[in-house]
Amino acid sequence: MQYKNLGRSGLKVSQLSYGAWVTFGNQIDVKEAKTLLQCCRDNGVNFFDNAEVYANGRAEEIMGQAIRELGWKRSDIVVSTKIFWGGHGPNEKGLSRKHIVEGTKASLKRLDMEYVDLIYCHRPDLSTPIEETVCAMNYVIDKGWAFYWGTSEWSAQQIVWRVFG
Repeated sequence: MQYKNLGRSGLKVSQLSYGAWVTFGNQIDVKEAKTLLQCCRDNGVNFFDNAEVYANGRAEEIMGQAIRELGWKRSDIVVSTKIFWGGHGPNEKGLSRKHIVEGTKASLKRLDMEYVDLIYCHRPDLSTPIEETVCAMNYVIDKGWAFYWGTSEWSAQQIVWRVFG
């Protein structure tokens, strides 16, 4: 397996990652998840992705339990999750400071981890000022709940527009 730096950071991630989007929670249980995750590790994958919305949070629970039961050293793997769709209430989605903080804490609880390596803003949130989102993501990092943050499914044009409007 080849490893690359994540963006301009010093974090080394495998060129291939394993995501829980379609399978964890809806189609497979912890036992099967452990088999898949171990196969990935045996082949050099160190990057595992999730999101608060996958299987309504169940995917994070399964991934966290599987990693714990496999007994992996947390320092040997890179785990990411995404924040945007956390629930049905008006403040349980989006990229407000409230949802970013509460959503991150809920994801960490489901994953049973003290931190994720990378947390993504899953979608652009046109109703929240970008300054609020940036400050909230920096707060998450300052608290030690994540080491890095980024965007997922934002085009370059959306990032430029949100920042430079």
